[in-house]
Amino acid sequence: MAHFHGHRARLRQRFKEAPESIRDYELLELLLGHVLLRRDTKPMAKLLLQRYKDLRGVLEARPEDYKDIEGLGEGVAAFFALLKELLLRYLESPFHGRRELCGPEQVAEFARERLGSLTHEEVWTAYLDNGNRLLAWEKAARGGLDRALVSPRDILERALRHKAAAFILVHNHPGGKASPSGADLNLTEQIERAARLHFIRFVDHVIVSDTQCYSMMRDCLL
Repeated sequence: MAHFHGHRARLRQRFKEAPESIRDYELLELLLGHVLLRRDTKPMAKLLLQRYKDLRGVLEARPEDYKDIEGLGEGVAAFFALLKELLLRYLESPFHGRRELCGPEQVAEFARERLGSLTHEEVWTAYLDNGNRLLAWEKAARGGLDRALVSPRDILERALRHKAAAFILVHNHPGGKASPSGADLNLTEQIERAARLHFIRFVDHVIVSDTQCYSMMRDCLL
């Protein structure tokens, strides 16, 4: 038996007895151990944290960024992607049909977690019922570095399919400021006109970056 198997067993026991006592690199070490069963994952965990500073940085790193670390292949990248998606859905789950959204800020809060670190643009839509409860949170489009094309018709068709009374549009600006471009304003105007025709409330168009959030409603553009 390799020397690290005994260490991993002791670490698992420590986690079982007092999970809060486990250090970040040890937690990452245990996670990697579920994928790399026959490797000593402690050096990898420490190297990842040294390079990306914290667990958030590790999960937000692109697979190609750490391909030079020996042993971290497609299996680890897929595992991290799965773990990140699980955490995102955990953060979003309290809003699904259970409570009234007090304002677009709450949508922006979990949207920034999902979109803030992306290196490409994505457009998402939060569809709401009459009580401003979340019916659906869906990706409407994926684009490149500075644009994601979305059709007002597609947004409204999805709203009708969900029997939504209102919706909030969200998209991200990768690595930039969360302020609207001319294209963003034109799209907002087109969607607003289409929403009126269907008697559906277009509550807000929110733009997020990794550190900022912008609301067109709060800036009186809706």
